Amino acid sequence: MTHELKTGGDRGYLRIATEEAFATQQQFDAIMRLIKEGRADKGTQSLWGFYGTSPSERTTFIRERLLDLGELRIQAMDDTGIDKAVLAMTSPGTQTLFDVEEAREIARDGNDQLKAACEKYPDRFYGMAAVAPIDPEWSAGELRRAKEELGFHGVQINSHTHGHYLDEPQFDPILRACADLDLPLYIHPQGLPDDMIGDMVGVGLDGAIFGFAVEVSYHAMRLLTTGVFDRYPNLQLMLGHGCEGLPHMLYRLDYMHKAGLRSGRYPRLKPLQHDLFHYFRNNVLATNSGLPFGPAIKTMIEVMGEDRVMYAMDYPYQYVPDEVRWMDDLEIPFEQKKKFFQTNAERWFKL
Repeated sequence: MTHELKTGGDRGYLRIATEEAFATQQQFDAIMRLIKEGRADKGTQSLWGFYGTSPSERTTFIRERLLDLGELRIQAMDDTGIDKAVLAMTSPGTQTLFDVEEAREIARDGNDQLKAACEKYPDRFYGMAAVAPIDPEWSAGELRRAKEELGFHGVQINSHTHGHYLDEPQFDPILRACADLDLPLYIHPQGLPDDMIGDMVGVGLDGAIFGFAVEVSYHAMRLLTTGVFDRYPNLQLMLGHGCEGLPHMLYRLDYMHKAGLRSGRYPRLKPLQHDLFHYFRNNVLATNSGLPFGPAIKTMIEVMGEDRVMYAMDYPYQYVPDEVRWMDDLEIPFEQKKKFFQTNAERWFKL
């Protein structure tokens, strides 16, 4: 241990964790019912078939802490020096569900439960909205309620909805609402859709180890290359886990995107107003959730800019106090570190 972890800004900044998960019992029961009935896709079967049933110490801890929006979570924050947490309904949200009314009910109830927790702990908890992308128009209305009535600060979409992605026309009401309401759009992983997952489960690479980044980076690239940010130039896309690896690849992504446009091979790809570097510095935000790794964070800052990279813990899935110490000791200038831990989150989530 290099130093004691305290809240209150004793190191010159507050620590704001920006990708912290919770669940509701109704959500959990609905997902487990789909698994029991054999209706869940392979990714959900793998992820929640394990996390929902395993008696291991880690999975028991995660289930208990996901369902807690009270003293256990506050104590965990105190023990690791986390001053504030931005909370969102855990993956896969409502997006594996088939019943539209059930999906709407779980999203709305989850938002109400989160609002109550934010009111109980107004200096510690902040909310991101859950929606039901299976019903885009309803989701747009729920986003307006979340912003105007609940006081939430963003929305989390757990990537695909039955293999469909937000660049598809039917989801435009959600994108338009995010832009109109100035709500950041956080795309969080879930299990890969069946037509993408291949043998990832068989080789143990379907979840957070690899498959999550593959699927969400694909989702993000669909948004970035199909003109979404030309239509909505103020829309802010948030990606966790080191921006799902995209900054490391940005030169090649941009180069090959331009080559694809010149070739005319892909009818869906049309010229954009800017290159991909522009969108990463104007429309993409990143957190280091689950990736307390100095070289990756420095790369994000260099590629995207110091105002676009934020801290996250990924509680309760990754709860390691020493990781907070590593970030405190990160070898970057103090002003960058304060932006990373505190002021970027305050700016983009409007805390």
